Amino acid sequence: MEQVLTQYGVLAGTAERTALRLGALACVALNTCSLAFAEAERYLPQLLDRLDAVIRAHGLANEGILIRMTGCARPYLGEIGLVGKSVGRYNLYLGANHAGERLNKLYREMLDEEGIVQELTPLLAAYAQHRLPSERFGDFVIRQGYVAATTHGQNFHA
Repeated sequence: MEQVLTQYGVLAGTAERTALRLGALACVALNTCSLAFAEAERYLPQLLDRLDAVIRAHGLANEGILIRMTGCARPYLGEIGLVGKSVGRYNLYLGANHAGERLNKLYREMLDEEGIVQELTPLLAAYAQHRLPSERFGDFVIRQGYVAATTHGQNFHA
């Protein structure tokens, strides 16, 4: 398997990829899914290019922050979740735990790419500076009060 992945360039440069990128998930979304409102699979790599720069600037390249984008990628289980609301606009969710045992919460609505980067940059900077030892990003945003923890399904929107 490794030989085939290397042959087709899939493994090229993996040492330089951030843990955020390596663990990112996106659904196929537009043009394949009739339920999709926005891009995901074709767009996430472009967004990750910008977020990788933020991640690297704050020394977080090896931190496995989970980012999930829209629909089938289970965005509500991402420490950072992006749900497409219209072409080029996404709702930003924060605060799921890394193990998938807590849903995230809505943090900001209808953000374009610039808005996503502007919202996440100070949060990632704060995480780099003020996290506890071994604290995951989803737990950090809850401890710092950016979002409340989802303790059960009935308080997902609370």
